Amino acid sequence: MFEANVYVNRRRALLAQMAARMSEGARGIAVFLGNVDAAMNYRGNDYKFRQDSSFLYFWGVDEPGFAAVLDLDSADECLYGNDVDMDDIIWMGPQPSVASKGAAIGCAKTAPRADFDKAVADALAKGRPVHFLPAARYYSQMTLSQLTGISPEAVRKVAPMTPIASDGGRHASEELVKAVIALRLIKEQCEIEEIDKACIIGYEMHTEARRGCKPGVLEQEIVGRMEGVTLSKGWGVSFTTILSQNGETLHNHSHHQIITPGRLLVVDAGAESNTHYASDFTRTYPCSGKFTTKQREIYDLVESANEYAFSLTKPGVTYWDVHYATARHLLEGLKALDLVRGDVEEMLPLGISGLFMPHGLGHNMGMDVHDMEDLGENYVGYAEDQKRHPLLGLGNLRMARRLEPGHVVTDEPGIYFIPALIEQWKREGTDKGFVNYEKLAGYYDFGGIRLEDDVLVTPDGARRLGPNRLPITSRDVEEAMTKE
Repeated sequence: MFEANVYVNRRRALLAQMAARMSEGARGIAVFLGNVDAAMNYRGNDYKFRQDSSFLYFWGVDEPGFAAVLDLDSADECLYGNDVDMDDIIWMGPQPSVASKGAAIGCAKTAPRADFDKAVADALAKGRPVHFLPAARYYSQMTLSQLTGISPEAVRKVAPMTPIASDGGRHASEELVKAVIALRLIKEQCEIEEIDKACIIGYEMHTEARRGCKPGVLEQEIVGRMEGVTLSKGWGVSFTTILSQNGETLHNHSHHQIITPGRLLVVDAGAESNTHYASDFTRTYPCSGKFTTKQREIYDLVESANEYAFSLTKPGVTYWDVHYATARHLLEGLKALDLVRGDVEEMLPLGISGLFMPHGLGHNMGMDVHDMEDLGENYVGYAEDQKRHPLLGLGNLRMARRLEPGHVVTDEPGIYFIPALIEQWKREGTDKGFVNYEKLAGYYDFGGIRLEDDVLVTPDGARRLGPNRLPITSRDVEEAMTKE
């Protein structure tokens, strides 16, 4: 938890954001639901608790069962939660009061959790707009549905509240979504420090992965060692670990294989600090400790793309332009290897790069590893004057916005050889004659390579987050693996 003034200032900034979007006297209330414990297989044996990130951002209480209301007209605010009873004390010990928790975040008014339901009902009865964010958790969907009288599906729908829609504003609030995104996209100094801490843990977990990448080792053993680092140093992993010798599967969570000489191991993993800020790194290792000539050619191309993208990342540039330029860079390298043929400038708008990199260059990162994508990926990653590209790869970019100081993004180019996708393009002629399928046939057992760093946009450019950078050049990777 940060100092109380951090949360006070965030709520004040939210009031100002909402005031800019709605007329005075008709703004209504903004309601925030914290998460609750979720049973893993029976009540009392729960999944590890993780607070809703937007609730944590504005209200700071990292415990289950809380909610809050911010009156957008009067600026009144209230934190709702229940003080512990004797049964709680027996199992959990004495706990701080709700009032003391409110004081810790600069919120003077607190009330029992049941009063939250009454506050929402009262606002609805008076015809006041009730703004809420689209709910990610089942509990939140059902609770908001019961409070508002709309379906759980409608709770996920985002639409404007002003002018009040024909359905009476019975959906998640686009104004609130945009206001929250505007604030959370630009990271405060205290947040940057926490992301740096998460990157330190991420560095250590990836070092364990590199050390563990030796022939005969079970992939699961490496994952266990990595995730042990995150639990001993922070909250745990920031997302389910991706570690596989089948790197052509972008998000491969299966860890059943034995490290085999001649293959490549893709490790995409991140850590979450105790304050719930994320890191997200990817490295690709030769399972033999040395790259083959073919592996090195592709690896060095991806590594150069990572460096090239970083060199372009600075304020005033859209990340879409960085993504597009990086796609050009990759195609030029693939052309040099004779895997594609023809004019690269003709290939680019046709989306030929999508055969080899079907994902985007990067995404926003912060309190969530894919920051705020629960609020709507297009809202988070695209400005109002931007639209997604319709083609594979070009259209899979999660962050396209014009960069500003304080943005935190990932830089993660990759090249993958996906046999099923290659065969489909060949069959359907998607490549328009630019792909050299004869030579590409020799890469069906290659796998994939992805290299990812976390990047902070600064006033004069960008810096990679974390005090140390994981080895990334093919030479440095081989040297590190030789020493270990």
